[in-house]
Amino acid sequence: MWHLERLGLRSSPPQLLVLVYTYFCALGDCLFVTDYFTRTPRKLNAFNSFASVELFHFHVPEDTVMAVWNLITFKEQGGTFGDSCPDHNVTVYFRAGAPPVINPLHTHFPRDTVVPGSFAVTLTWTLPNRTTGAFNVTSPPPGDWFLAAHLPKDEGKISVKGLYEECQYLFQPQLIVQRLIGIAVLYPGYFIDQMIPVHNRSALYKVFIPSYVSRVKVQLVNCGTRNQSGGDSCPVVLKIRARAPPVHNSSALDCREWSPCELDSPLPAWGQWYYVLVERYLSDADVYFRIGVRITDCSKPNLPRDHASPSSALNMPQSFGMAMGFSLSETLPMADLPALSGNASRLRTASEDPVVYLSPSSDPEMCWPVRPTLRNELDTFSVHFYVFFGPNISVPPDRAAVFAVNLMPVLDSGGVLNMEIKLNMSTVKGANITVFGCLNHGMPLFMRENSSVKCESESAAGFLLTVNASSNITKLRIPYPQTGTWYLSLRSLCGTEHGFEACPNVTAEVYLRSYLTPCINDCGTYGQCKLLRTNNYLYAACECKAGWDGWGCTDNSGAYSYSFQLLSTLLLCLSNLMFVPPVFIAIRSLYLLEASVYIFTMFFSTFYHACDQPGIVVFCIMEYDVLQFCDFLGSLMSVWVTVIAMARLKSIIKQVLYLLGAMSLSMALQLDRHGLWNLLGPSLFALGIMAVAWTVRTVRRRRCYPPTWKRWAFFLFPGAMIATSAVALYAFVETEENYFYIHSIWHMLIAGSVGFLLPPRATPDASATPLKHRRRGCGYQLCVNEHEEMGLVDPAAIISINSICTS
Repeated sequence: MWHLERLGLRSSPPQLLVLVYTYFCALGDCLFVTDYFTRTPRKLNAFNSFASVELFHFHVPEDTVMAVWNLITFKEQGGTFGDSCPDHNVTVYFRAGAPPVINPLHTHFPRDTVVPGSFAVTLTWTLPNRTTGAFNVTSPPPGDWFLAAHLPKDEGKISVKGLYEECQYLFQPQLIVQRLIGIAVLYPGYFIDQMIPVHNRSALYKVFIPSYVSRVKVQLVNCGTRNQSGGDSCPVVLKIRARAPPVHNSSALDCREWSPCELDSPLPAWGQWYYVLVERYLSDADVYFRIGVRITDCSKPNLPRDHASPSSALNMPQSFGMAMGFSLSETLPMADLPALSGNASRLRTASEDPVVYLSPSSDPEMCWPVRPTLRNELDTFSVHFYVFFGPNISVPPDRAAVFAVNLMPVLDSGGVLNMEIKLNMSTVKGANITVFGCLNHGMPLFMRENSSVKCESESAAGFLLTVNASSNITKLRIPYPQTGTWYLSLRSLCGTEHGFEACPNVTAEVYLRSYLTPCINDCGTYGQCKLLRTNNYLYAACECKAGWDGWGCTDNSGAYSYSFQLLSTLLLCLSNLMFVPPVFIAIRSLYLLEASVYIFTMFFSTFYHACDQPGIVVFCIMEYDVLQFCDFLGSLMSVWVTVIAMARLKSIIKQVLYLLGAMSLSMALQLDRHGLWNLLGPSLFALGIMAVAWTVRTVRRRRCYPPTWKRWAFFLFPGAMIATSAVALYAFVETEENYFYIHSIWHMLIAGSVGFLLPPRATPDASATPLKHRRRGCGYQLCVNEHEEMGLVDPAAIISINSICTS
């Protein structure tokens, strides 16, 4: 496991621990190179699901001996430092190879789901607006590293956007790596004479282990402190580590005898670099030794000694190059190595070859064929892996059936890897047979016949799957799997009194299904699978609803019951019926345009909330976005037309304002539907128009408008108080938990305030005549009788001249 060291978080900037190595790289000194990587600060969110987590992606280079993440968190409020913002702990998770699978709320994972491990760091504030921390990893695995950060779960308060300056918590990670360059490369099968000078502490090498290798053995022979036989013992310690250089003072095998020193690593990781550290102890002289790596090659059991090239035969990477300044295939002689047992080993003499070659060996018990799978991509994170001549697979009784599933780098780590195995009962022939499956990353694990079947080895561990007569189907889900090759080893064993043994003459048949999905079971009935992106990395996560929780929205500990969902839907929908009295009042007062707006609002608000429910009590007559737009527009237009009607403007001016308001509100809602000024702006503008109109009437008539105290006491004041209460509930009281009844009260209060504030029907002014008498000098004026204008006289009657205007 990686060596981790958490630094103190109270220093600013943090004091980074500089690890000093005294490596000596054979045939040339290693050099340290420091690389620096940073990411743009991002706003952190309170944790509700993984969809609310900020994910950061880094790449750690090869040959890295130390990785230090500098974690910076600071507050902002209104574009300035948020000194008055409250302190919230920031949790940061680390994982190599794939995003971390986190569960800060301790919810239940879906059945048959395994949870990969990760590291977590909690940052606490040390300054009013800024805190820093550091996370060190010694000898980190190279490749992709992911950081996930979030704030604690909040109270679920629904805040109006723009009501006040929101506190923002920004997080910025920085990565500093220290890596070695110029590490000497060993080729499997070749033994090379080396030396550790007296002024150096150790020598570091690396060797690439190809695929289909069942064992790696690092050997140190002819070791001593001088160039002759006899004398001192071998004063070195031998250490080996996969994927990253080992460090000093770690566990190792001491070689203190005159016999060969060796480290044996069964079932090594395939396609990875192994690092070998030869470290001196209690010696003040030059140390000479012959070092080599022997492998058990399963790909070519009878590999001849005169193969073309080590790099081509062992499937080494193209970047392997010419190690140590020369080509092994051209210069290394094919000589025999002296005996490596007992006291037969000896120190090198001048007549010996400096390089010795041994052919790879094979182990029939560990070398079983690996069958590949065919990759079929259907969609994003929707990939099926088909077995050739499958999906029915025969598992022989004497050996394992091994299959390889290859996940593309970065591309496939953001989904869920699914494995399903089903036993064909007709093939077991009544035997007490059990098929064990071992799924492991990097290399296959082979199970032996013993009393306790385990899917693990000294250096690796996998996931165990079993099927038998009593349970013939098993499933396994791995969220955010590591990329690379996953191996599934199937072995059929029969249960006996002494444990599991090989089944004689019984070949079991299983149905194997392997596939990649974005989310587990598409997040179920009460969840939505979302595809998320951070920079160029794509991943999927579930967002749960109706109180359900968990990684796959399967935790119903806080779920809403069906009766509760039905009650909340009915409250939100039926509360809009409070608009029926304002519609009736508007029609009776001949405010027909206003009544049509109220009907529009009542209709779309009802069906919008029927479609907006988080549970299964949902009914949508059209797209959700259209219903939401119409609901918001109807609510704002109801306020607009009511206040404009209260101003009692001329008909032409009122119609123009209605049209301008509808177009302006539509544009504002298209820009931002949740902004505060979308609600306050039109309302304040309409109130300003009403205040000007009422002031003009008050000045002209020299009396307060509206003129009667009853209008103020029984209509305007109650309506204003109801509207103010509705706005206060909407802005300060509404939360996710009380939304269904607080928002229902909001509907009823807004509709009730409209019923109180809508003005009564306008009465004609009795003092005004259809045609007022005006003096215009000398002339005549034809006055039409009022009954004639109303169409109440006989058409055959002669128009009478009521008055003559004289000068």
